[in-house]
Amino acid sequence: MKLARIGAAGQERPAALDADGTWRDLSEVVPDITGALLAEGLGAVYAALAAGTLPVLEPRRFGPPVADIGKVVCIGLNYRDHAAETGATPPAEPIVFLKAADTIVGPDDEVLVPRASTRTDWEVELAVVIGTQARYLADPSESAAHIAGYAVSNDVSEREFQLERGGQWDKGKNCETFNPIGPWLVTADEVPDPQALRLFLSVNGETKQNGTTADMIFDVNTLVHYVSQFMVLRPGDVINTGTPAGVAMGRPGTAYLKGGDVVELEIEGLGRQRQTMGQA
Repeated sequence: MKLARIGAAGQERPAALDADGTWRDLSEVVPDITGALLAEGLGAVYAALAAGTLPVLEPRRFGPPVADIGKVVCIGLNYRDHAAETGATPPAEPIVFLKAADTIVGPDDEVLVPRASTRTDWEVELAVVIGTQARYLADPSESAAHIAGYAVSNDVSEREFQLERGGQWDKGKNCETFNPIGPWLVTADEVPDPQALRLFLSVNGETKQNGTTADMIFDVNTLVHYVSQFMVLRPGDVINTGTPAGVAMGRPGTAYLKGGDVVELEIEGLGRQRQTMGQA
């Protein structure tokens, strides 16, 4: 199933895509697409779709596909080709950092280049959305039962802030609008192998990233298991699983993002995003 939140920012309505490719308004069935709904299960949503009586909802704007996300856990240097292009040694354990949930915007919303930024970069990523609480999982084989689904994420980063301004990576990762997500949440049953997805990103029509989740150093199930050893993953939490090669930081001479640039990204089967860069 494909779930979305459609409408103006702050006024999104929950929606699901029916078998005919039409978005249906779920407002009379559920109040919103939230972690609580994912934990309870989607039986009522499936039943309402099957009944065929839900009103049509025109997809004029997609918001983030999950409301009230608690935390965004990010994984650094998780693709072999990306580690190679940055000259980094592949990590022995996943590199974990956090992005504030308020960095999240809709997939086609404006992304703001921070004031004084010189190196705002792009990162297409597979986002894993947690469906049931994961705490001290015993083995990666347990992870799939805790995954509600998957979405497209853009882990926008300011590299000077991230790497040259002291401290941890937070300064370069938590600028406002730095995590477009969506357009949809695709439930896990529709993604039989999350390690077999193509990822693409272009800037002003020029392809920058063209990779595959098969190149991950740590696969999705390993990441969910690993993170659960350090923090409780709750329904609606998101894990950004890393990016393939092709970021500006990894290619000397590549122009970083500026106001007016258009970034387009896609993950096979999970939808597309399109952002026009603005200025903070």
